[in-house]
Amino acid sequence: MKPLRTLLAQRYAWLENRLHVGAEQAGYGYVTPAMSRMFGQMGREPVSLSELARRLIVSRQAVHQLANEALRHGLVELVASPTNRRVRLLKFTPQGEAMFASGTQGLREIERQLAERIGADDMAELLRILAKDWGD
Repeated sequence: MKPLRTLLAQRYAWLENRLHVGAEQAGYGYVTPAMSRMFGQMGREPVSLSELARRLIVSRQAVHQLANEALRHGLVELVASPTNRRVRLLKFTPQGEAMFASGTQGLREIERQLAERIGADDMAELLRILAKDWGD
């Protein structure tokens, strides 16, 4: 059997590929896998670029590049932090919210298809195991 790291990486690549195909079909083909990961870490509340870099485990420069690309497409905007005038926060624009909602729907569909492929019981077991506390 393949090592856990390899299996997880392969399954993650499978998921990312299907998500990207769905994004293309929904008109968001310009959203790169890296941008998609950033959007997944943003959530609904404005977030600093430094915090995104920590969540993604990448450099601030990498997040700046992704944010600038998303800005060019009108998916995000930078807003002032209510607590620190020196910090700017990244948040979705209405167009970005629509894209995020489309991606969320796409993920639900991917999960539904996976449950069909591996069976509902195995899907429930997979989710149960992955949701366990693995520690820090």
